[in-house]
Amino acid sequence: MFTGIVEEIGTVHSVKKGSSSMRLLITCSHVLTDVTKGDSISVNGVCLTVSEFSTTRFVADVMPETFKATTLFTLEPGSHVNLERAMAANGRFGGHFVTGHVDCIGEITAVRSIENAIYMDIRIDSAFQSHLVPKGSITIDGTSLTIFGISEQGVTISLIPVTQADSVLGYKRIGDYVNVECDILAKYLERIVSRKETKPSGGLTMDALAKSGFLE
Repeated sequence: MFTGIVEEIGTVHSVKKGSSSMRLLITCSHVLTDVTKGDSISVNGVCLTVSEFSTTRFVADVMPETFKATTLFTLEPGSHVNLERAMAANGRFGGHFVTGHVDCIGEITAVRSIENAIYMDIRIDSAFQSHLVPKGSITIDGTSLTIFGISEQGVTISLIPVTQADSVLGYKRIGDYVNVECDILAKYLERIVSRKETKPSGGLTMDALAKSGFLE
């Protein structure tokens, strides 16, 4: 489990690719201060397991399912990546619940600067529209962000100066692809509602939630 608060920008040192898998060697420092073999590190929002490490680098294997479902297959030597260690039980919870399990790949379709913020429009598969809530949480390349707008094509998010400087999102441009993880609470809620709606006894439904003020 992660929080979506990027701890460090790492650099891909080398990539060993198979037909549908890969092994990454990533250079970094801060996230390795207390690492052990088998630990989880979020790499651009993807939960990966540390298989080898030193004081300056770690190795992680990417299996076929992850290779196909995320943007990790686009990484090359020199690529920069967002890194975050798994959440410590005794630490501050600065973002939101992030699993590191990517739902889909999004495409940046617009980038514009307004005062000190950078606004981005991200195209997201329509199958995940029900997981998006205005002013709700979303994870983009491992960064916890607030949804500022929803359209039929996807979402609009905004990057404050700290996020621009301390995550790879500050360097993204139109046409770039990003890993998207929707809020796990929204996914659980939809699952509960969909199962309830198939039962004749009723119970928790979308209408009931709307009447109670939980949905707009």
